[in-house]
Amino acid sequence: MRFLFKTSYEQDIRLAKHGGHVFWYGLLCLALLAAPWVAPEYWVAQLTFVLIYGIAGLGLMLLAGFTGQFSLGHAAFLGVGAYTQAVLTGMGWPFALALACSAGLSAAAGVVVGLPALRVKGIYLGIATLAFGFIVEEIFARWESVTGGNSGKTVLSPQIAGYTLDSTSAFYFLCLALAVVCTLGIVNLLRAPTGRAFVAIRDSEISAQSMGIHLAYYKTLSFALSAALAGIAGALYAHKMQFISPDQFSILQSIDLLLMIVIGGLGSVHGAFLGAAFLILMPQLIALGKDMLPDAIGQAPGLQAVVYGLVLIAFVLFEPLGLYGRWLKIRTWLQLFPFYRKGMFRRQKSFQKSERLK
Repeated sequence: MRFLFKTSYEQDIRLAKHGGHVFWYGLLCLALLAAPWVAPEYWVAQLTFVLIYGIAGLGLMLLAGFTGQFSLGHAAFLGVGAYTQAVLTGMGWPFALALACSAGLSAAAGVVVGLPALRVKGIYLGIATLAFGFIVEEIFARWESVTGGNSGKTVLSPQIAGYTLDSTSAFYFLCLALAVVCTLGIVNLLRAPTGRAFVAIRDSEISAQSMGIHLAYYKTLSFALSAALAGIAGALYAHKMQFISPDQFSILQSIDLLLMIVIGGLGSVHGAFLGAAFLILMPQLIALGKDMLPDAIGQAPGLQAVVYGLVLIAFVLFEPLGLYGRWLKIRTWLQLFPFYRKGMFRRQKSFQKSERLK
C-alpha cells in the first residue's frame, strides 16, 4: 500500500500525486512521440485508430462509467461529427473551425437525446438511445444531398496553417495531441464539482438529489459532453478513413463502443484507452487464430461477432472491473514482494525531499 503525506491543498489537487506518476506517464509520452520513427507504418495507423476510439471511449465512459447512463446509440454521435466534418471541410472551412462545429452539433444531438430520456433509466434508456441511433442512421442514408446516402461521401485530408496532413505520421500526431487535450479535460472535469456530481448520480440518484444536485441538468450535461467527445472522434475518424457511409455508424458500432469501455474497465479514464487497444487488436488476433482452426469454423460467417460476445460474457462473469481492474490487482500482488515495497519507499522519500526543498 502506498502512503502519501500531504501537507498543502495544492499537493492534494495536483494531477501527478507522486513521482511515480511523473515517471511512468512521462515514459508513456516519450514512447508515443517516438512511435512513428520506431514502429512500422501499419502499426502507427493502428495506434491512430486506438487514439480515435479512445477519445470516443472517454465520452461514453463519462456517460456510462461516471454518470451511470446507459447508451446503445453512441455511434450516432460519432456519425454526426464525421458527416459535419466532411461537409464543412468540403466547403473549404478551416479544420479547427469544422472540428469545433462537429463537437458542437454532436453535443446538441446529445441534448436532444438527453432531455426526453430524463424520465427513463436502465434498459429503457438503452432502448431510447438505440431508437435514436436507428433514426440517425436512416437520416444519413436518406439525406443524399448532404451525406451522399448509401453511396457514401469522400473526406479530404485535414489542412492546418496551409499544411496538408496527408501522411500517416502527421495525422497520428494530430490525433495524439487531441487525445491528450481531451484526456486532461476529462481528468480535470472529474476532479471538479461537476464530475463529483456525475459520480454521485451514478452511485445513487436519490442521495444526489437530497444533496441539492439538479438531476436533469447534470444528466443532460453528461449526454452533451459525451456526444461532443464522440463528435471529435467522428471527425478524426472521417479524415482517417477518407470515406464514410451510413453503415459505418450502425448499431454494431455502438455495441463495439460499449464493449470497449466494459472490457477496458467502467469508471476509469485508463479503461477507455485500454478498451480501445483491445477493440483494435482483437480483429488482428481473430485473423491469426482463423489459420489455426478448421476451415468449417475459421471461414464461418459471424465468427468475429461470436468471439466478441464470448469475450464480453467472460469479462462480465470473471473480470467485471475490466483490464484496468486486473492491472490494479496485479499491482496489489506486486506490493507483497519486498523489492517492490523498497522501490516505492525510495520513490516516496525522494518525493518528500523534493517537496521540502520547494
